[in-house]
Amino acid sequence: MTKKARLIGLTGTNCAGKGAAAAFFRKAGYAYLSLSDLIRDEICKKDLPLSRDNLIIAGNKLRENHGADILARRIMTKVQGNTIIDSIRNSKEVEFLKSQPDFILLAIDAPVKMRYERAKQRGRDESVETLEEFIAKEAEEMSHCEKGQQLHKCMEMADHKIQNDGTLEAFHNKLEKFL
Repeated sequence: MTKKARLIGLTGTNCAGKGAAAAFFRKAGYAYLSLSDLIRDEICKKDLPLSRDNLIIAGNKLRENHGADILARRIMTKVQGNTIIDSIRNSKEVEFLKSQPDFILLAIDAPVKMRYERAKQRGRDESVETLEEFIAKEAEEMSHCEKGQQLHKCMEMADHKIQNDGTLEAFHNKLEKFL
């Protein structure tokens, strides 16, 4: 379907399977970089807890202070060869990355109840307790603010979309077809 890309960007909803996709591509020989890791570094410098709320706040602050594509610009300085770029959440990040040679954006989604159950199982500080809070937190990531998170817009800009609503094996089969 698609030729093997040098750069594969991952975007999508929380707990849709971006991490599982990244692991799959790493086994296929891709290096891994994450825009969220850049934000985590900023949070650690300030000695704050690595909560989802702090990630959102710190990422939005970086975009506000340095431009909406700052994370994409910073991550490109680390790219060497075939690379997965995870956690793309702003349309300006997508625009910058699409200006790079051989970049393809893959969006991953899954039903919200399935994603909520995955979030509960993975043990991170998601800053939510209930399905309703999970949905409300996700709404924060779907903002129209230029320097905020714009997951809906990033997903619309994707070159390919995969629905991860089955088994891990079925998901891997979809990723194999994508490659």
